Order: sequence, then C-alpha cells, then structure tokens
Amino acid sequence: DPCQNFHCKRGKVCHTDKQGKPHCICQDPATCPPTKDYEHVCGTDNKTYDGTCQLFGTKCQLEGTKMGRQLHLDYMGSCKYIPPCTDYEVDQFPLRMRDWLKNILVQYYERDLNTSGILTEKQRNKVKKIYQSDKRLVAGDHPVELLLYDFEKNYHMYVYPVHWQFHQLDQHPVDRLLTHSELAPLRASLVPMEHCITRFFQECDGDQDKLIALKEWCHCFGIKE
Repeated sequence: DPCQNFHCKRGKVCHTDKQGKPHCICQDPATCPPTKDYEHVCGTDNKTYDGTCQLFGTKCQLEGTKMGRQLHLDYMGSCKYIPPCTDYEVDQFPLRMRDWLKNILVQYYERDLNTSGILTEKQRNKVKKIYQSDKRLVAGDHPVELLLYDFEKNYHMYVYPVHWQFHQLDQHPVDRLLTHSELAPLRASLVPMEHCITRFFQECDGDQDKLIALKEWCHCFGIKE
C-alpha cells in the first residue's frame, strides 16, 4: 500500500492517483469515525464539532480562505459560554499557572518513583530538588497572597517548571518559538476551567507576531532573564 508510510498533516488523508502515487487530499468530514459526546470540540468559529477529525477536515476544505485561516481548535468539549477575563484575573493567572506546573512535575516525579517513564533522568534530577524541599507549597487551592509570597520566597522552585512546559510544547519544529498549533494541546484542555488562558497567551505575544518566544514566555510568568 503506497499510503502505508505516507504522512499527511491533520485534516488530510492519503489517496492514490491513477498511477498509484500517494498524495494528500482533504478529509471529508462526513467520513470521520463516530465519536462520543466527551470527544466533541469547540472551534474558534464558536461551532461544536463531533471531534478533531471533523474540525480539521472542515478547516482543510476551507484552505486558502479567510475563514479557513481563522478556524482553529478553541477548546475541548462542546461550545459553551466562556466569561470574559478581567484585568485583575489575567494579572493573577501566572500565579496559579506556575503553581499548577510545579505540582504537575511533582506528580510525575512521584509516579516515576516506582516505574520510570514520564520524566527523563535529567528532568527527574531537576524535580527531585523541588520534591524534597521542605519549603515547597503543597498542591491545593491557595489564596493569591500566599502564591505571590511563595513565588517571591522560593523563586528558584518555579523557574524549571516554566522552562519545562515551554519545551514540552515546542515540538513542531523545535525552534524556541511557540505557534498557535503548538500551544493548542495546553490551551484547548484548559479553556473550560481557566477562561483567562486565551487572553494570557495573546498578551504574552509582546511583539504581536503570532509566535511566543522563550523570552516572551518567561517574561509572562515573571521569570527573570
């Protein structure tokens, strides 16, 4: 099968022409496999799609149009009312996000104590210092004042988690720049719970070039140069 190892980007499928040569064509949204309700996604056009296959197939068919350029995955789940993010909320967002990233890494470390897999040895050595620190703020719903105080007192604990998350997202390609599609896995899963994340990432892009550089990312999280 000429299509067996022929890669097509999301929204496209491999098809062989009359000469038997493989090439990519747009996925017909109607041919996407059936999905469950929890697999529904919301597009940036505020329309609910049955799944990512249907969304990206639709985007592909609109290729070359303004609507196609503007259509992206907004968040996981059916479309719903997302309240606007206030100035106060967007200012507090990095505090919660930094704390969450730190605790995600600690959870990965704890899971890896018995079976290795999620973190590399180098990453484990970095997280070990955070895990073993008696100054670490344990996971929980902490008031903003405590998160701010902890960041100022234990700044070094937050630097690596912020860098780690950037490099987890910076994959296609690895170039120290985050595109909309590279941010999507993190953003799309958090929007229903963290309604400020979209505005936060928009404001992170200081030069408005639709790319978030490592320097811009760190600046947003309060990490010094």
